[in-house]
Order: sequence, then C-alpha cells, then structure tokens
Amino acid sequence: MALDDDVCYRALTARDARFDGVFFVGVKSTGIYCRPICTAKTPGRRRCAFFESAARAERDGFRPCLKCRPELAPGHAPVDQSRSIARAAASRIQAGALSEGNDLEDLAASLGLSSRQLRRTIRRELGVSPVELAQTNRLLLAKRLITETRLPMTQVAFAAGFESIRRFNALFQSHYRLTPGEMRRAAPESAIDDSIRLVLAYRPPFDWESLIEFLQARAIPGVESIEAGRYVRTVGLGVHRGWLSVSPKAGRHQLTVELAGQLTPVLPSILARLRALFDLDARPDLIAAHLASDARLAPLFERSPGLRVPGAFEGFELGVRAILGQQVTVRGASTLAGRLADQLGEPIATPFVALTRVMPTAAAVAGSSISRLMGLGLPSARAESLQSFASHVERGDIDLESAAAPDSIVAALKELPGIGDWTAEYIAMRALHWPDAFPSGDLGLLKASGATSAKGLAAEAESWRPWRAYAAMHLWKNLSGLERIPKAQKKER
Repeated sequence: MALDDDVCYRALTARDARFDGVFFVGVKSTGIYCRPICTAKTPGRRRCAFFESAARAERDGFRPCLKCRPELAPGHAPVDQSRSIARAAASRIQAGALSEGNDLEDLAASLGLSSRQLRRTIRRELGVSPVELAQTNRLLLAKRLITETRLPMTQVAFAAGFESIRRFNALFQSHYRLTPGEMRRAAPESAIDDSIRLVLAYRPPFDWESLIEFLQARAIPGVESIEAGRYVRTVGLGVHRGWLSVSPKAGRHQLTVELAGQLTPVLPSILARLRALFDLDARPDLIAAHLASDARLAPLFERSPGLRVPGAFEGFELGVRAILGQQVTVRGASTLAGRLADQLGEPIATPFVALTRVMPTAAAVAGSSISRLMGLGLPSARAESLQSFASHVERGDIDLESAAAPDSIVAALKELPGIGDWTAEYIAMRALHWPDAFPSGDLGLLKASGATSAKGLAAEAESWRPWRAYAAMHLWKNLSGLERIPKAQKKER
C-alpha cells in the first residue's frame, strides 16, 4: 500500500483520528514510532518516516511509543481481493496462526495459496514478511498484557504466542530496549483478580447504541446477552471455556474488554474475533464519503454517523442463526437458537445469570438426528439444511473463519440445501465480515429502498460498491428500527 507522506504529515499535525492505524510515524531522532493521534509534540517534517504497519516500523528499527501505544491502533477492513487475502492472513496471524507449531505452508493452504504467493501478497500490502508480522504481533500483545494486566510474565509470554521464556525476554529487550519487568514497573498499577481487562480502539464516529440494539435483538439465550448497555457472552474455543464482557469506555475511542482468566491461552483469537464482531477496523470516513454521495443514502448517514456492520464472534454460530432466521421473526429465530444451545450446548458457570451455555459446535449439530433437530421446532427441510451446513463446516468444506475468498464461500453455501441468496449473502456480510455483501432479496431492503424487485435493487446498489453492507445497515435502521428485519423475501430452496 503506497502512502502519501504529505497527506500523512497533515493528518499527524491535526491528530486526525480517522487515520489511526492507517499509518504509523517513526521519529528519526528518537527511534520511536507513534500513532497519528499521539499527543506528544509533533516532530518536524524531516524527522518523520511513515509506515503502513507497525511491523514495518519495527523492521526498520523503531520502538513503539509508550504514550500512544501503537499496539492499540485499529486495523484495516478488506476491500479488494488482494487486500482481502492479505488482511485475512494478517488477522489469522494476529490470532496465532503462526504460533504453537503452526507453519506458513498450513496458513497459505487454508487461504488457497502457495507459501510463496502468500509471502509476496503480505509484503506487497503490509511491507513485511509473514514471519516479521507474526513476531511484531507477539511482541505488541505481550506489551499490552504487561501494561494492562498483572499476569505473571510466564503467562504473558505464552499467551502472546512465544514458545520459550528465554526467547521472549531476548526479543523483547532487543526490540524495546527494556526488559519485560522494567516495562511493567513503568506501567500504571492495575487490579489483581481472576479476570483480564484490555481495551480495543476504533476510528470515530462509532454508533455503539445501534450496534448493541442489533445484537440484543438477535442474542442467543444462554450464550449471549446485553446487560445495561454491555455485551456479555460465553466462549468455547478448543478446550478453553469462559466468559467475556464488552462495553464502551467513556471519553475514549475505545471499548473495554473483560474476560475470564482461563481464556488467557486463546487471547489473541478472542481479540481478533471481537474486532470483527464490533467492526472496529472500519473506515467510517471512507464509507461515508462514498455512500453519502448517493441522494437516497445521504440523509441516512447524516442521521446515523458511524453505523457499523455487526460481525460475528464465531462463523458457525452466525451461520446457524441465519438458517434459523429463515421465514420467521427475529425473536422467533432467537428462541430457536436458544433451544439449540440448551439441548446441544455445554453447560457453563459464569458471573452472569443469563449466561449458562456454550454454543454447540459444528460436530455436535452435525451429529444430531433430524428428528432431534425437528424437536426444537424446526420444519424437516430446515432441520436437514442445518445438519448439512454443520456437516460441511465440521469437515472443513466451508471455512467461515476466512474472508479471503468470499465469493467462493458464498457459492459453496448456495450449493447446500435450503441456503439461497439471502442466507448466503447475510452470512458473508456478518460471518465473513465482507463489506460488499448485499442480500438484495431482503424484504426490509426492498421496502426501505422503494425497489420493486431484488433485481432492481441489486442494479441500484452497484453504485454503492464496495460498501454495500453498510448501505444495507442504514436502510434497515431507517426502515423501522433494527429489531424487525432482516428476513428472506421468500422460502429458500
């Protein structure tokens, strides 16, 4: 990605939050790199070097600023195919794809590439190799845990993805010129308890109220809930079980995350999933600049700046919710999902009365009989669709944790019984976090747009690319509130 140094410097002098995470600035005289929103005195233009990623800045020998903390900067949302592949790979690396014995060949294969192609794509988009990117991610996560928690250093090292304490200490000191202990002594004191608290940054504006209203209407009973404006849910990743909560941090462009201490080993994956769920890497400035030029959408953006596209904490869970939502009300779909969780989900103890189950795995649903699924209140055709979907996810035929090739995943979904355009596009929109997904057959979108057919709406929406998912959210919100629709236009095959 090419950077315009003059534009970057103007954004730096203005401390423009829209550019947070879009670039980083290295100060040549100090050897430190910062976010463009850093409150330190702005360096002279000649003392600045601009980088498209934190990994690139660290590769060139710069150390992260202890004041603005580059590890908190928002990431990037995918737009085109090349960038989508690079960002999908970067997201998986951030979630630990190159840790614990996993290698580059496995990561590349999961994205449909050779390792050479993946190296070339990541270097072209991010300016570093996959290994350099993984190392920077591990170091920055370790820095976060040292600064924001009181976890023992051994837990910090392993949670960040290091395979040995010696390697962790050596790399940390060589990159940051401080030992882990010295950095912790310089950090503010934090509470010592059984949970972990971290923050996640975003680019303003951010319509938290609309996002949380959308999630509340679709919350799966027993698995997730909204309590006093705070999102809470259970977590089941591999052998790890626990809970988490997310709430806005007053006066800051950040969300506060609290999670059970037993989830520390899967922390990188959890943080990546939360960034997707709350659409924290969106560029609201670019989205609004494009869509607000449309006469139909302009007043909607004026009324609801910073409206996000809610993602998914787990792709299979969202797919199940989408299938259950066919031809029923939003509330009806939540009821069915709650029954599924109650029947097939693992019981769990949490501090929240509403959280009692971990969402069933694909294996659990695939292994259930059609008659048992029908016992939840599903018609036989939908029970067969749900079981088929779960089986394909369990076998790895459909990978909803990758947004590298959304078109091919949508095509694969539509090959399954009972999944048509609406369900596939809705899954792409939320589970794959694809910003150009657009369920043109949705009743709410047709009504809100005034279009007489899905074909006519799809034609009009061509000018909304590559942000059609955001156009859909604004149309849904403008219709009658986020609690009623989306809903498929007709029964899917």
